Amino acid sequence: MASSVYRTANRDFPGILCLDDFERAARRVLPRPIFGYVAGAAEDSLAFAGNRRAYAEVELVPRVLRDVSRRDTGARLLGREYPAPFGIAPMGLLALSAFRGDLACARAAQAAGIPFVIASSSLVRLEDQVKAAPGSWFQAYLPGEPNRIRALLERVAAAGVETLVVTADMPVAGNRENLVRAGFNTPLRPTLRLAIDGLARPRWLFGTFLRTLLSSGVPHFENSFAERGAPILSPTVQRDFEGRDGLNWDHVASLREQWRGQLVIKGILDPADAARARELGADAIWVSNHGGRQLDGSIAPLRALPSVVEQAGHLPVLIDSGIRRGTDALKALALGASFVFLGRPFNFAAAVGGERGVAHAIRLLREEIDRDMALLGIEDLAELSPNHIRQANSPAAG
Repeated sequence: MASSVYRTANRDFPGILCLDDFERAARRVLPRPIFGYVAGAAEDSLAFAGNRRAYAEVELVPRVLRDVSRRDTGARLLGREYPAPFGIAPMGLLALSAFRGDLACARAAQAAGIPFVIASSSLVRLEDQVKAAPGSWFQAYLPGEPNRIRALLERVAAAGVETLVVTADMPVAGNRENLVRAGFNTPLRPTLRLAIDGLARPRWLFGTFLRTLLSSGVPHFENSFAERGAPILSPTVQRDFEGRDGLNWDHVASLREQWRGQLVIKGILDPADAARARELGADAIWVSNHGGRQLDGSIAPLRALPSVVEQAGHLPVLIDSGIRRGTDALKALALGASFVFLGRPFNFAAAVGGERGVAHAIRLLREEIDRDMALLGIEDLAELSPNHIRQANSPAAG
């Protein structure tokens, strides 16, 4: 036990021993509006809380006296081998948390050999992110306009992206009252509250805000369309987020014909939608409720996972929302997920320590998975099955 603690300790981040520690540290680094944007969820945060509760209600059933000395945390996804079964989910406005935070996450993921997903609502050009991490995926919010979809696909393909993730659960933005209460607005407004918070957090003020202005000027939404989007301070910025409520399955069918790479549909919770995505030629299905940031009270992805897996057939099923521990990842994999993705923890890690912070977060999670595999009694992730879990308070087998 002691050796594990010493192994995960890091001189640069002495108090960071788990992913949640990054959130606590980021609260001290980020201005309240920025922290509120990252940490917040929709309305009463019922979906957000439900995501974590779903993992807490699943218990692990370990097997003992098994040789686990040759365990391997590697996983295969969409034709590639990865050293760990997790990746970095797309996160919009990441560059507000850390200087060019998208690149910090991309480079750390590249060094660790795990997948990184570029966000459509990023403030850093997707071409720069692909250059930092070749093999990165791209996540798109698509308008229901064929011409704009086609132009964006051409840009993404020209950048060298091979895996396209279409986010399907955001026809309109969720009701994020908490952002208003935290002082965050879109377009971003330089308010007195933000100024006071910035002055109280000089590390963010000089290391992220002013450094960004001096190096590249006012940030723009760079990847929403084929052309550059509006500046984040522009009163017209909301136009970049309109027109998504017309997107439907017919667009996905057309998209499948145009896009020659791998296609992932993200935001699926209903098994009927999983079946439709499979029928239309998707290469993978991503179970997600947007981290609780869209429809409040929506089912937790972990609870939706088994029925989606059943309808997905041969397709790999990915999952996000609420994963914070190695044990969470193993629970999702035992229920049929092929891979898990995390967002907020890596955002906070970038805010606290840039690329080195993200690298430390990746290392922490991978070491947890390795340790938990040994304690669970497995050498290979392929051994995981529903036999390794049970619902809390349910009768034990035997």
